Amino acid sequence: QVQLVESGGGLVQAGGSLRLSCAASVSIFSVNAMGWYRQAPGKPRELVARISRNGNTNYADSVKGRFTIDRNRVKNTLWLQMNSLKPEDTAVNYCNAVWIDFPDVWGQGTQVTVSS
Repeated sequence: QVQLVESGGGLVQAGGSLRLSCAASVSIFSVNAMGWYRQAPGKPRELVARISRNGNTNYADSVKGRFTIDRNRVKNTLWLQMNSLKPEDTAVNYCNAVWIDFPDVWGQGTQVTVSS
């Protein structure tokens, strides 16, 4: 069984920061890609940030310059540093990982709420 467990969400005022973490139950040393996706009420799920096996990253235009994605392959952990948060960042944030043997694995999500 492969599991991803997110943590670090919460309630923060606009302009504040949060750091999300995603702990994998298996090694991420050889993972093909990992990323964060979010879903706001009444809106479809969207990519927030993604990191490839070689460390290349890409971000949604709405978060560029504010968010940073990285991982610790020793601790099997993915994280997302979220700065200068805006009310439109309010969403459930999901961790995703892709291995050859496990091509699409999702966490349960962690709520981020940004107040005005």
